[in-house]
Amino acid sequence: MHIVLTVNAAWNATNFRRPVIKALLNQGHHVTVLAPHDHATNALRDLGCQVVDLEMDVQGMSPHQNAKLAARFAQHFAALKPDVILSYTIKNNIFGAVAAKRLGIPFIPNISGLGTGFLSGGPLRLVVETLYRFAFRGLPVLFFQNPDDRNLFLNRKLISPDQAHLLPGSGVDLLRFAPATMSAGADTVFLMISRLLRDKGVIEYVDAARQIRTTRTNVRFQILGPVDAANRSALGATELAQWAQEGIIEHLGEHPDVRPFIAGADCVVLPSYREGAPRTLLEAASMARPVIATDVPGCRHVVEDGITGLLCAPRNTDSLRDTIQAFTALPPSAREAMGRAGRGKMKREYDQAIVVRAYLAAIAEVTQTAVMSQPATRLHA
Repeated sequence: MHIVLTVNAAWNATNFRRPVIKALLNQGHHVTVLAPHDHATNALRDLGCQVVDLEMDVQGMSPHQNAKLAARFAQHFAALKPDVILSYTIKNNIFGAVAAKRLGIPFIPNISGLGTGFLSGGPLRLVVETLYRFAFRGLPVLFFQNPDDRNLFLNRKLISPDQAHLLPGSGVDLLRFAPATMSAGADTVFLMISRLLRDKGVIEYVDAARQIRTTRTNVRFQILGPVDAANRSALGATELAQWAQEGIIEHLGEHPDVRPFIAGADCVVLPSYREGAPRTLLEAASMARPVIATDVPGCRHVVEDGITGLLCAPRNTDSLRDTIQAFTALPPSAREAMGRAGRGKMKREYDQAIVVRAYLAAIAEVTQTAVMSQPATRLHA
């Protein structure tokens, strides 16, 4: 079959969708990635994908621009003539679904997060909900990455129960992210892997680090990830430089392989306001690292409080600070036990093979349904 995968950045496809893409290619399918070109475009081509550039304003909220985006999706889908479309990220899910339904092409969206517009509340949230309700009506399969997001869509009557299917995030490669021995260094090293966005809890992380380092110099705080100026909740390079100059945090930049940095840390921290199923926590746990995360959708399902890591209150610097200090008080044996428990949870619940199997089954379901619903004259043409 010809399968189109659409997402708001080529790097998203390479970072998070590679297992599904490779499984489809291994089965002999032709895979086209429809996404804005970026530094990861050639990596997708090297995998064996066709890559088509998608013009889109990822952050813009203009109704006029969004209508043009829906029309652009329709033009691409009509030209590519795929058998099925897999979609990720908010605009691709909503406006891609509208275009695909008009053309009668099976469409499978993945709701990996709700976005700033949904979380902001008020009139903007009502607009977003209306768009979701309209776009997803009639789609047979909708993938969610955590039960909270699924239940929210159900409770708000945006979808029907038979549409909702649950995935363990995007899964984790258990072989690539193998357990790493804990460092025996004198310092306790905390690592946050994230784009520098307010919604990820970067401010709370920095403020907690500032308070702790006023009395303790043997605790280090690192941030690994890029400055994302295109995002509405992005923090600037100036702020980052100021924090580093103060000696509060170490900015490690952006790296394609996070494993050495996870291996060098004692604990991985993500104080996010809401997630789908955070890949950084999955990778850290798979490498047998304890994690600290906020008690919010997405994070709370990955972390078993007191067993694989610790949970803290969201948007609360004091709670994060106290949780970090509680971790520093743990003996090495307790930290190692948390790491082993996290690795076990990843093996049981978050193996990427589970995600691949779910996608292959969904593709078979929607394409078979599409064939059976075609007029008899077309089936025998």
